[in-house]
Amino acid sequence: MKTYFAGIDIGSTTIKIVLVDADEQQVGDLITPSGSHFRRNTTTAFQALLDRHGIKRQEVEGVVATGYGRKLFREADDVVSEISANAVGARKLGEPHDSVRTIINIGGQDLKVIALDENGNVINFVMNDKCAAGTGRFLEMTARNLEMEVDELGFCHALATGAPLTINSTCTVFAESEIISLLAHGHGKAEVVAGIHYSIARRVGRLAKRLGIHGAVFFDGGPALNSGLVEALEDELMQPLLVPEAPQITTAFGAALLAMDFCRAAGE
Repeated sequence: MKTYFAGIDIGSTTIKIVLVDADEQQVGDLITPSGSHFRRNTTTAFQALLDRHGIKRQEVEGVVATGYGRKLFREADDVVSEISANAVGARKLGEPHDSVRTIINIGGQDLKVIALDENGNVINFVMNDKCAAGTGRFLEMTARNLEMEVDELGFCHALATGAPLTINSTCTVFAESEIISLLAHGHGKAEVVAGIHYSIARRVGRLAKRLGIHGAVFFDGGPALNSGLVEALEDELMQPLLVPEAPQITTAFGAALLAMDFCRAAGE
C-alpha cells in the first residue's frame, strides 16, 4: 500500500492542503476559502482532495496542521507554526536555485520576513500582524475600490507610465481614502496600482532590512502571483526574487514534509 502525508495550512482567508508521497513528491493540492467554520470546511476539503486522487484516509500516514486555525483541526496528528512550515517548504522548493536564506510571505492578514541559516533553520523573523496594510486584504481593498479583480492588479501595474504615485498611508482605512482621493483628482488606475505595490514593497523592505538580507530571497503567499508586486519588491530589495509556481501552497507543502519527518522519527 502506498503511503502519503498531508500538510494543511488553515489560513485566515483560505485553506491550503498538500499531499506528498514517500518520495517527497507532491501528488495533489487543494485551495478553498476558510469561511467561518474552519474545522468543518477543512474536513470537507481534505476528504475532497483524497477523493479526487482516489486515496483512502488510512493511506495517509501523517497529517500536520499549520496556520491561523491549526489548533481547530483536531484530526491532525501534529501542529506546527506557519513560520516553521513555511521555512521547510521554501527551502525544499528553492533547492534547484541558490540557497534560500530569506523568505517573504504575504498572507491574507499578515506579512512575514523569515531569516534562515545555512542549514535552513529559522534564526529570526519579523511580522506585521497589527494592521492589514501590505497584506492580501489590503490588495483586495485596492481592487475593490478600482472596480477590478485582484488577479488583474499585476496586468494593470504594467500599464503604468512614469514614476508610481506615492501612497503615504500605512493603515488600510486611511489608504482607502487616499486611493479614492487620487482617483477623484484624475490619476489613472494603473498609476494608483503601481503606487500601492511600491508602498507595500517599502513596508516589506523595512522589515527585511531589520533582519538583514542574505542569500536568495524566496517570495510566497497568494500575493506572490501578482507580477506588479513582484516587480516592486525586486526594485526595493535590488535583487531578483524566487517565486514558486504555486506560491499559495508553500507552507502546506512544508507541513506535509514535516508530517513525513515526524512519522519517520516515530518509527525509528
